[in-house]
Amino acid sequence: MGKLLKGAAAVLGLLTAAEAGGTAYFYRRTMKRYNAKTERTMKMSGVDWEKYFPLMHERHDWMMEQPHEDVWITSHDGLKLHGTYFEGDGGDKAVICFHGYTSQGTNDYGSLSYYYLNHGFRMLLIDERAHGESEGTYIGFGTMDRLDGMEWIKWMIDKIGDDAQILLHGNSMGGATVCMMSGLKLPPQVKGIVSDCAFTSAKDVFTHVLHSMYHLPAFPMIQIADKLNKRNAGYGLDECNAAREVRKAEVPILFIHGEKDIFVPCWMCDEIYKNCASQKTKLIVKDAGHGESYYKDTEAYEGALDSFIGGIMK
Repeated sequence: MGKLLKGAAAVLGLLTAAEAGGTAYFYRRTMKRYNAKTERTMKMSGVDWEKYFPLMHERHDWMMEQPHEDVWITSHDGLKLHGTYFEGDGGDKAVICFHGYTSQGTNDYGSLSYYYLNHGFRMLLIDERAHGESEGTYIGFGTMDRLDGMEWIKWMIDKIGDDAQILLHGNSMGGATVCMMSGLKLPPQVKGIVSDCAFTSAKDVFTHVLHSMYHLPAFPMIQIADKLNKRNAGYGLDECNAAREVRKAEVPILFIHGEKDIFVPCWMCDEIYKNCASQKTKLIVKDAGHGESYYKDTEAYEGALDSFIGGIMK
């Protein structure tokens, strides 16, 4: 019996060690800068991005030909954060754009810049912490980024003045970020939010990815990763919860999601929309995958923006 118990204990120890090792590997690949790769994220999205590259490159080149400058702020915890600012026509309308996981501002908004700059907006494309030219080791998944976003709003109001009319636009992780910002006390200059393919929570999206793409159980990996992140990054994964924060929303929100999103399933948009306490509208784009809605149906996307912005800005 003693040998049997010792053998069982040894097996249990090996399993525990394997789980801990697997969690550490998952955590490093997911949460730490430079280990989280843009190419991997694009592949996991399930979208054939190559067919859109000609338009994306054309729009990006056009955007970078417009007058712009690098701007910087310091976060509440001392990180130097970067943004790319486009003056546009210098009016009082401005959009602050929040990119997706492993990307950066000028990558995600090259195509939409054509819409915003041609509609009289100033545009600020930020690099979220641990992305692009911004400092940071650990990715914020919206929790820390929402606080950074508040500082960017202050920067924009200082730039334009109290008459500023500000729109927040986020996609994927950036969409979750702006949803989480809706639960904060936003200044009156923020008139509305556009959330494209946001996830409900970090725990939900990690669980979905582990199940659907890695065929692994979420327990105990998510729980261990949560503790690691609290120690290393200063926040728990349960704090990254867009579906909860929109219950406190006061500004209007336009939700956009691809019907066939396999990375952040469409049910997450439905849940966030259901929980949203403020004025809200929703566009589900037929046959669109993750982050693909603008390219799959540009007319519907821009039409939704026209209608939404027309209802919240002068």
